[in-house]
Amino acid sequence: MMKTVIRTQTDMVIVFDENDRQIPEYQGRYADVKTKILRDAVDGTEFKHWHENSPEPEIVVRNNW
Repeated sequence: MMKTVIRTQTDMVIVFDENDRQIPEYQGRYADVKTKILRDAVDGTEFKHWHENSPEPEIVVRNNW
């Protein structure tokens, strides 16, 4: 199950499960994985943006991810 989905400033996506382990099949370039992630994300999945100068990612609503 996807717990956290992070989109970086360079449009790369990192995805973690409920045990904070990365889920490789959902990771990659935003344009390549966006549809699959939005299709498979469950209620409660946190969507985040991580900008270069931020110490940690910012939570965003799913529609703005």
